[in-house]
Parts: sequence; C-alpha cells; structure tokens
Amino acid sequence: MKGRDAVTADKTSVYARRFRVLAAAFLLLFFGSFLLGRFAVAPGTLFRILWDVLREWVCKLFGAEVPGELYSGQEKAVVLNIRLPRVALSALVGAGLSVAGTAYQGMFRNPMVSPDILGASNGAGFGAALGILLSFNYFGVTVSAFVCGVGAVALAWCISRASRMNGTLAMVLAGIVVGSLFSAGTSFIKLVADTEQQLPAITYWLMGSLSSAKTRDLQFALIPALIGMVPLFLLRWRINLLTLGEEEARSLGVHTTRLRLVIVVCATLITSACVSVSGMIGWVGLVIPHFARMLFGHDYKRLIPASMLLGGAFLMVVDNIARLATSGEIPLGILTSVVGAPVFVWLILRGGTDREH
Repeated sequence: MKGRDAVTADKTSVYARRFRVLAAAFLLLFFGSFLLGRFAVAPGTLFRILWDVLREWVCKLFGAEVPGELYSGQEKAVVLNIRLPRVALSALVGAGLSVAGTAYQGMFRNPMVSPDILGASNGAGFGAALGILLSFNYFGVTVSAFVCGVGAVALAWCISRASRMNGTLAMVLAGIVVGSLFSAGTSFIKLVADTEQQLPAITYWLMGSLSSAKTRDLQFALIPALIGMVPLFLLRWRINLLTLGEEEARSLGVHTTRLRLVIVVCATLITSACVSVSGMIGWVGLVIPHFARMLFGHDYKRLIPASMLLGGAFLMVVDNIARLATSGEIPLGILTSVVGAPVFVWLILRGGTDREH
C-alpha cells in the first residue's frame, strides 16, 4: 500500500513539474510572439507599452489620472492594434478548440472525436459563406458564422433526442447528418457566388486565418469562449465519471443526460466562437488532447487545463509560422493539416493513446 502511495505521489510530482514547464512555455510564447514580425519591437519597448496599458486600465477602473507620461511611439500602435488581437486570438482559439475536443472525447469515450463532431464547424462555415454572399460587413459575417454554428449543433441535439436509438450514437449520427447538410449548403453558395470577389473570400475564410484579426473579434469571441471553458474547467472531475460508462456514472450520482447537455452547450459555444473569428482550423481539437494525455495521463482534472495551454501554445507557433514563413499569409488550416496529419499517423503507428475507459 505504501509503495502504491509512493508511486502515486511521484506521478503527481512529475505532472506538477510538467505543468509548470508548460505554463512557462505558454507565457514565453505569448509575449515572444509580440516581438516577431517585419516591424521590429524591442523587448523593453514591448513591456513598457504593456505596463502603460495595465496602468491606464487600473487608473480608469478606480477613476484616477494616469501618473507620468505614456509611451507614444509607433510601436504602440503595432503592438496594441495589430499584434495583441492576433496573438491573443491565436491563444484563445487554440485553447478553445483543444478543450472542446478534450471534453467531447471524454463524453463520447472515444479519442477519435473532434470539436466539429456535432456539426458546429460546418454550420459556422455555412453561416460565413451566407454572410459573404449577402454582402454582410466583416462583423456581420462573424455573427452569422457564430449563429449558424450554434444552430447546427442545436439541430443535431434535437434530432438525437427525438431518436429511439442509443443517446450517444444518435447524437454522433445526427451530427454527421447535420454537418453534411450544412456542408452541402456551403458548396451551393460557392456555386452561385460571384467568382470575382465573393468566391475567393469564401474559399479563403474556409481555409482559416487570423490575418484580419481585430480587437472587436477578440471581444466577440472571448465572452462565449469563457462562458464555455469555465464550466468545463469546474466540471472536469465529473467528465472522469462519464468515461466510466453510463451505468457506473449514474450509480455514482451523476445525472448523465444533464451533464452531457452542459458539455455540448459549452463545447458548442467555444467551437462556434473560435471558428467564427478564425475560419475552419482542423486537427487542433483532435491531436492536442492526445499529446496532453501522453504528458499528463487520463485524469480530466489535469487534462482540461493542460489541453488549454498546449492548444494555445500550438496555435501561437503555427500562426507565427503563417505570418513569417513567406511574404504573404499562409492559411492556418493548411499548416495545421500539414502538421496534424503526420503527427496523427505517428500516434496511430505507435498505438495511440489508450481508449477512454
């Protein structure tokens, strides 16, 4: 018994060290990404700008005047108006898609599940294509994508609840049907769209990119993403019980139907918010949870926060490559596929991570 306790304590210590390293790497990537770009920003200038922003925000909060002079160089406009929204959005989208994928993999007890299993990404893609076809402005396209993403999952949920099949299986099949329906709608919109402007815009949006990230996008995505991520973080120990199976979870006092609904709502808000501002970015919510399991085990109390940090760090790296590798912008969806597909093949060849149990 003492030997088992010692092994458990050693594992906990190892996981704690890994988490500290991961958190430090995330912060280093976050602040380091501000320094990367064709317009050079010195580290000292960056921290002075961020310190001024913090001081200004605190003074406004308490109704006081900002002491001293604020930095007014052109680097400030670059950092606050261009790089801050983009870096923050890449971290948010990566963390959001990863945690949504992790939650779904636990709920469905299947490590091959991704955040778009219930049609959220296809619905958001349809909404964006429709907004572009109807000549909505940039923010209108974003709202249209978010609404259609949520609507697609709501439709899949209603279909599964009306079915007489097993609840989990019916949900997956309904998600496939709804996703295919919205994908067909997107294809039809591309068929009738103006080939000079609308079709290229739809195609580029569907490939995923943060090149047009603005502060308003960050504000729009942050609220629904946090509304989704906070409950999943607080309920992460209950997801552990779902992985035991329906009967075992119920015997331990878990209302499985209610918990699944909460997970679906939270993951849908996260996925729809992320896709609406970034376009369709694949593989993040599928591959990152596997790496999190390799590093932190199958306990969702560690897995959820680890997936957030790993996903955010991964997409920040990919976005830095997207904007620096060539003179133009490489769509994020292309890069995540180039990285994610070989990595997933490697996971398959080595046996992958164990099936949820």
